[in-house]
Amino acid sequence: MKHTYLAKTWFLLLFALLGLQAGAQAQTTGSVSGRVLDEKNTGIPGATVLVEGTSLGVSSDVDGSFRIANIPAGPQTIVLTFVGYNATRRPVTIVAGQNTTVSASLTVNATELGEAVVIGYGTQRRQDVTGAITTVTAKDFVQGQITNPEQLIQGKVAGVQITTAGGAPGGATTIRIRGGSSLNASNDPLIVIDGVPVDNSAVSGAANPLSLINPNDIETYTVLKDASATAIYGSRASNGVILITTKKGNVGDKLTVNLVSNTSLAARYNSVPVLSADEFRATVQAVAPQQAKLLGTGNTNWQNQIFRTAMTYDNNVSLAGAVGKLPFRASIGNLEQQGILKTDGLIRNTGSLSLNPVLLDNHLRVNLNVKGTWTDNNFGDTGAIGSALAFDPTQNVFSDNANYSNYFQYLQGNGTPQQNVPTNPVATLMLQRNRSTVKRSIGNVQLDYKLHFLPDLHANVNLGYDVTRATGTNLIDARSAGSYFNTPLDPANTTARGGSYNYYSQQRNNKLLETYLNYTKAFGETSRLELLAGYSYQDFVTTAPAYANYLGDATTVRTLAASNPFRTQYTIISYYGRANLTLNNRYIFTGTLRNDASSRFSPSNRNALFPAASFAWRIKDEAFLKDNSTFADLKLRLGYGVTGQQDVVAAAGSDYPYIQRYFLNVPTAQYQLGGIYYTPYSPLGFNSNLKWESTATYNAGLDFGFFNNRLTASADVYYRKTTDLLAVIPIPGEINYTNRLISNVGSLENKGVEFNLIGTAIQGERLNWTLNANATYNVNKILSLGPQAPDFQGIENTVVAGGVGTNIGNYSVGSPSSSFYAYQQVYGPDGKPIDGVYTDINGDGKIDSNDRRIYKQSAPKVLLGFGSNLSYNRVSLAFSLRANLGNYAYNNVNSNLGNYQGIVGSSNFVSNVVRDANNTGFLNSSQARYSSDYYIQNASFLRMDNATLGYNVGKVLNGKGSLRLSAAVQNVFVATKYTGLDPEIPNGVDNNVYPRPRTYTFGLNLSI
Repeated sequence: MKHTYLAKTWFLLLFALLGLQAGAQAQTTGSVSGRVLDEKNTGIPGATVLVEGTSLGVSSDVDGSFRIANIPAGPQTIVLTFVGYNATRRPVTIVAGQNTTVSASLTVNATELGEAVVIGYGTQRRQDVTGAITTVTAKDFVQGQITNPEQLIQGKVAGVQITTAGGAPGGATTIRIRGGSSLNASNDPLIVIDGVPVDNSAVSGAANPLSLINPNDIETYTVLKDASATAIYGSRASNGVILITTKKGNVGDKLTVNLVSNTSLAARYNSVPVLSADEFRATVQAVAPQQAKLLGTGNTNWQNQIFRTAMTYDNNVSLAGAVGKLPFRASIGNLEQQGILKTDGLIRNTGSLSLNPVLLDNHLRVNLNVKGTWTDNNFGDTGAIGSALAFDPTQNVFSDNANYSNYFQYLQGNGTPQQNVPTNPVATLMLQRNRSTVKRSIGNVQLDYKLHFLPDLHANVNLGYDVTRATGTNLIDARSAGSYFNTPLDPANTTARGGSYNYYSQQRNNKLLETYLNYTKAFGETSRLELLAGYSYQDFVTTAPAYANYLGDATTVRTLAASNPFRTQYTIISYYGRANLTLNNRYIFTGTLRNDASSRFSPSNRNALFPAASFAWRIKDEAFLKDNSTFADLKLRLGYGVTGQQDVVAAAGSDYPYIQRYFLNVPTAQYQLGGIYYTPYSPLGFNSNLKWESTATYNAGLDFGFFNNRLTASADVYYRKTTDLLAVIPIPGEINYTNRLISNVGSLENKGVEFNLIGTAIQGERLNWTLNANATYNVNKILSLGPQAPDFQGIENTVVAGGVGTNIGNYSVGSPSSSFYAYQQVYGPDGKPIDGVYTDINGDGKIDSNDRRIYKQSAPKVLLGFGSNLSYNRVSLAFSLRANLGNYAYNNVNSNLGNYQGIVGSSNFVSNVVRDANNTGFLNSSQARYSSDYYIQNASFLRMDNATLGYNVGKVLNGKGSLRLSAAVQNVFVATKYTGLDPEIPNGVDNNVYPRPRTYTFGLNLSI
């Protein structure tokens, strides 16, 4: 990527703007004062008053009065805001050495309250919320270079754990809300973008489907955590709901152009501790001197060879405001991100448009949202990461053999590559081109009509879609030694060999129709009733054609037949209702009921009801607390509800788990009859009795406000029990054509406590400091796995690399679902593990698989988040911290390479080892050792995700625009006892993990 011209342009613009600012600072200043009033001309204490485009601002005092000093002379705009009221903007002219008076009356805006608390199918006033709901707005998002939108709220919400799979651009992310509620069905939350529930299943050619959304277009995240909040979404809400609202224009706003540009440099800051070339030579001489003849003369750090310093350029332009009475926002974005793994990269182009007019004398509200993304991916082969750890450091990267593009390879005497030997990691990367193009569009039009003859009744229709088109090719060069023995199946072709070429494509078409009626009636000034009833239809269709495979020259067909073409479809039809009753502005009752029908279950089990009820008591508004000065807010929330789970594709292998299915054996099995080869069909397992998994949740919460709400807090206690678990269980005698089957069996629970805290420590004219913190404690336990044999040890899971068929996890009654399953290692007097010696747990005098035990868990018991935002005049400093406590990780790198098997195991080559081999002294890679608890390590950590220094330049371009500059560092530090590369691992198994880089970002935000 060539961006020299872009860099020069930004530097010229920056110097010009700084020059303008220097001139501005030479001016003298004035002040502004006044009062903030409500509709009854009563002063509003605690209102926020800001000078737009600057960090100058104060809060109004007890009678609504305020004063701001040191304001640059000239035209300025004063912005007055208070929760629950419409914001007011007042243009003023500041005269040097003089005071300007500004007063404004704010009007109540229940919509503004609801805007901060988006709920399913509408909005709700903050004081009327009865469920466990947390909202994060753009001003609180994680800063820096953000590629995936879910990273914006990482560590910001209690009960929500967001873990990236590594540092790859657009890499996969795991989201868990209040722990996992299922064993083998999906544990991912439902994500709704501008009213469209999106499909987060895998997209061909994209590591993370959410990476196809531009984070710069997002305005708010609302996380619905308990069943009283999520049950309105029924069948897909067992794991919580995340509502994403994108930015929009507003009536009355002037047209504003906003440019956000970030330039980032990412670098690997640590490495796996393998032996250097000299250390490896010494170790080979000590352990197996007869193998020294296999060593080379080089001195190669293979990790340095496959990684690089990577650049990212992220530019976004938006135009927002209103043309007449038509509010709109349009944006375009371009992201070009290199991965730190050579050849790895992502280019993303996005566009969005929103139109939000109000028509028919303010009776018809129209929300039109269209978002489109075009991404081009180049996937570096992550297998090179593991190869770089093990490849002999005494070999050079290059050789003089042009047949393999001059990369060093292990060769036979006839010059052809040796088989079953390590492959040069650099050659693996450079001789492969794995590219994809993915296009996605999400959009909807929502019409909300307030009936002329009955204004309390609204009719809402929402038509939406989510469409994806993906294509990709994977070419491994014919000169690649690792694929040299790829040959066509045609026995007559004896010369063509080497490499491979594969082409794939996928189409996903998801459509949505929702319609509901919403009736709201106020009874006096303190009581309200809201009734909602609706219908929803959502259909998901995925297709993928079949293509032939080729050799690396892309001309010779490698297989006799293509794989099967693919098509799948599932549909959800729902009816739902909700009632909200508020009495005396103090007692709020909410009830919801949803009936879902999913095509993934048989007609006899297809429908399910999901009820919920909740209650809130605004204690602060009771007479005995109304004049209390300690509490600014105090509310009790109680809730109960049932949600469902029907996403069984990953476990069942298809959208049709209850139907007998057959698959064509292409190209693995063929039978000859005469001179013709026939390909047979084979049956797949099915379960005609499969039904919904359901989760019942109890929640109790308290919301607090102190010091005129400068300090707000909430605490929640919850209990979740999932029954009819969708789990893959072993079945005897290979019944139903398989030895494992997706079934409804058993139950599990999650129980925990959450705490959120937001405070304004300092609020003044120049110095402001806000803090936020959250904490979560969650306990997960499997309660039942159904009737089993007396010697049943649980359901093994989580395969590890290296050990053939070794599972390091186990679903066991009474234990967490993320438990490890391992032998208890025995240690010698020197504290080192003894090779092959483990504790006889059951006391039968022998060591076998029955001596494994449940040991630790990969899921953290405690999640902590902390953020700080400090500003002084025009300078700001913000940072965010996260901690996971009580989580452990299986160090699969050490279990594979922490022994001398790579030195003594072959007469053709030697492989490097990690430094742990010198600690253990293990000579070979025995099967049992892969199950040793020695490799299960404490992976608790404290990570500083981001630190950002900002400077508000203020007015630029002769007062027509404002400019903010920032410098950020991401992945600042990690404090942990874990000895591996990184303690944050989604499934608890550390194997071949793409390193998370440390990223330095320079940002520019210009508004005109």
